[in-house]
Amino acid sequence: MNLATIDFAIVAAYAVALIAIATYVSREKAGHTKDTEDYFLAGKMLPWWAVGASLIAANISAEQIIGMSGSGFVVGLAIASYEWMAAATLLLVGKYFLPVFIKQQIYTMPEFLERRYDTRVKFVMSLFWLGLYTFVNLTAVLWLGATAIATLTGFPVLMGLIALAAFAVAYSLYGGLKAVALTDIIQVTLLVLGGLLIAWIALDKVADATGAVAGFRILMEAAPEKFDMILSKDNPEYMNLPGLGVLIGGMWMMNLSYWGFNQYIIQRALAAKDLDQAQKGIVFAAFLKLLMPLIIVIPGIAAFVLAQDAATGLEVPRPDAAYPSLIALAPVGVRGLIFAALIAAIVSSLGSMMNSISTIFTLDVYRPLHRGEETEGHLVLVGRSASLIALIIAVLVAQPLLGNFPQAFQYIQEFTGFFTPGICAIFVLGVFWKRATGNGALVAALASFLLSLGMKFLLPGIPFMDRVLYVFLACCAVIVVLGLIEKRPQPGAVDLKQVEFRTSTGYWIGSSVVVAILVLLYGIYW
Repeated sequence: MNLATIDFAIVAAYAVALIAIATYVSREKAGHTKDTEDYFLAGKMLPWWAVGASLIAANISAEQIIGMSGSGFVVGLAIASYEWMAAATLLLVGKYFLPVFIKQQIYTMPEFLERRYDTRVKFVMSLFWLGLYTFVNLTAVLWLGATAIATLTGFPVLMGLIALAAFAVAYSLYGGLKAVALTDIIQVTLLVLGGLLIAWIALDKVADATGAVAGFRILMEAAPEKFDMILSKDNPEYMNLPGLGVLIGGMWMMNLSYWGFNQYIIQRALAAKDLDQAQKGIVFAAFLKLLMPLIIVIPGIAAFVLAQDAATGLEVPRPDAAYPSLIALAPVGVRGLIFAALIAAIVSSLGSMMNSISTIFTLDVYRPLHRGEETEGHLVLVGRSASLIALIIAVLVAQPLLGNFPQAFQYIQEFTGFFTPGICAIFVLGVFWKRATGNGALVAALASFLLSLGMKFLLPGIPFMDRVLYVFLACCAVIVVLGLIEKRPQPGAVDLKQVEFRTSTGYWIGSSVVVAILVLLYGIYW
């Protein structure tokens, strides 16, 4: 067992404090019953700092910390493109898509699809997202988190799965999005602090206790191949990160789908007080994304270098064990703080996914089938029940689905890559092309899966990220062709003239700084 009594005490104190704070901030005034807007959109009252912090807390979880650190162990800094390009994608979402969604005052992404296309599209995509969040996202976060707990404590993985699920229920089930979002500033602070600590400890270990800066220099000298952002074709990981294709290809579709059209992410921005607060939160989140590779990927590279030297005593049995193995290097007490940061990342994401599952199921699946029969309190109860059932299913299927994958992060990306092209085409053309039809959207959704599957097996030499771009273009072509053939008016088409796309001076300044930093980073580590 790698955790001492004081470490367990720190984790326990964090858990009790978080549950207490979440319960306090989500309480209702006397005489007021929690309604759907309170539970699913936090009463539409989130300030910018809560929006930005919650975006990152929902995003950074076990699949990033454990999975991406494991990919850093194998691939190197190139995997950081998922983080750094996400910062640029956030800025595009805040500028061009968020104003449309907030103008329409929607609760969910399926609701937008119903207004823009028809009920069929909404229902199909609702079922898809419910399946994705339950069998891929929830499952991955639980499994990676439980394996990290097992590595650090020696507890069985099943015990870790149950403990994480129970913590997530206690923390988020009662209060909904308000409980999650208003405590996420605590979660992000702990996450960043713990991440910086583990990065410092790992780099100091690489430098034989002469400091993190020296350790970073040694890291670059010992493993220069791990610091190539743009991989060459002879790199064994080129199929996952295909060189320039990362910058100009499918990575944009992957990030746009995740940050712009993904319910459990965009729901935070939809819950903002107004568009200005939402956009400020987007910029805040973009700055935080720039920091993430330092606290996630660099430790993975450090673990790779340390594992090559038997004298360090660091053993990494598989890539996804890199981060938990590094935590074991921390001193007693500090180890508990870092472990608490890891738990914070896991439960914040679990809470976010649970709330989004409950939102989509209740508002897009259940309510339309029981129109006129439900009360606000009943819908909240249905939402809580749906999220709890989804969590139980995820606990049961976690090991069978993910137990045999050495790099869970790449598994998640490739699986979602089957559907991402169609989702992007449906939303992008749905917003910016008035003639896109419901039939076109449905065919594009089906084509996305079939074309991706066919290319994977018939053209295995094409990297999956390039495949995402090609299938996206094909799905766009399908929507355009059917739209031109049908030649019928689309009453739900977005009137872009009614949408305010102008942003504040602060948004432009913040965006410019983020872009300048990205250009500098890619220039240095090209």
